[in-house]
Amino acid sequence: MTLYRSHRFRSADGRLDLFARDYPGGGPGARPLLLMHALTRNSADFEPLVEWLLPWAANAAGGGYRLIVPDVRGRGRSDHDPEPAHYNPAVYAQDMFALMDDLGIESAGLVGTSMGGLVAMAMAAMNRGRSRELPSRIGPVVLNDVGAFLEPDALERIGSYVGKAGPFADWTEAAAACRAVNGAVFPDFTDADWMDFARRTCRETDGGVAHDYDPAIAVPFEAESEQLDLWPFWQAMDGLPVLLLRGATSDLISAATVEEMGRRHEGPFASAEVPERGHTPLLNEPAAQSAIRAFLTEHYA
Repeated sequence: MTLYRSHRFRSADGRLDLFARDYPGGGPGARPLLLMHALTRNSADFEPLVEWLLPWAANAAGGGYRLIVPDVRGRGRSDHDPEPAHYNPAVYAQDMFALMDDLGIESAGLVGTSMGGLVAMAMAAMNRGRSRELPSRIGPVVLNDVGAFLEPDALERIGSYVGKAGPFADWTEAAAACRAVNGAVFPDFTDADWMDFARRTCRETDGGVAHDYDPAIAVPFEAESEQLDLWPFWQAMDGLPVLLLRGATSDLISAATVEEMGRRHEGPFASAEVPERGHTPLLNEPAAQSAIRAFLTEHYA
């Protein structure tokens, strides 16, 4: 496993102690990439991406990349928020800027998986609100299986399990639970793959093994009865190079939505489908690797 430096920082509102992994990658000229995980995941979710991206970048992308991978509030080693309403992408986006400030990073490329992609769009909208005389804080963006319109049936499916399962008696039971929820997403996973998946998304507790997030993240998710209009947030990304990856069998974002996003985007736009993946790819699949390499080489080398 690639080693990282543990970094702790205060949330944007100053109330919580948050955690991030800092993978130094290349030398002093390494370009920062901020990797933001999905709703029920944490920084460990990007381990499969990190394991191939850093070695490749060290050889092919100039000074390489410095990967900053946070646990957003309520996940992993970050504090839980006593106010569940704060579990939303706009608050997470403010925390991401606080993390960049704490590390002295003026601008970073973004990689966002599912909810993390919504955080990226929220960051773009906030960045638009800054003075035009100030430099952009956002570089090229990779969106992983998320976009400007989210299919209602998929949102209902996600809401059916968030915060409702566990604890589990042991790691074997946790792996089986992960397979039950995500089996259609990763049809080629072996028993060993599911155990790895469980160990990235769960933690040991006094009562057994539990999902590594605050169950209260489900509260605002369930309270949102109508889907937000995300197209204005997508428009805020105009001018930024964007790569949109979609699992070929994803139920959250359709191929038609990907096409429409490309049509509306004013700036460089690329998309790719990841075979045999639903919502969401791990980003270590060959199709994902190929698309990410080409995109970063062109826009962030």
